[in-house]
Amino acid sequence: MISAATDRFMRIDEVISVTGLARNTIYRRMREGTFPRQVRLGPNSVAWLQSTISEWMSSVVEGTSSVDQHSH
Repeated sequence: MISAATDRFMRIDEVISVTGLARNTIYRRMREGTFPRQVRLGPNSVAWLQSTISEWMSSVVEGTSSVDQHSH
């Protein structure tokens, strides 16, 4: 459940900064299903929930995600 008191929306530039991934990598991984999808805030506005990004980062660290195990 989303709690507005503990969660917030992050725009793409902040997601890039926090994750260290490039914009193209984020969108490619979203297509592959290995990165959280954004939520639509309006007709021309999208963002990611901070909690979703944090959970994804934890899963990568814990090794439950195979995202960073592929060679480029």
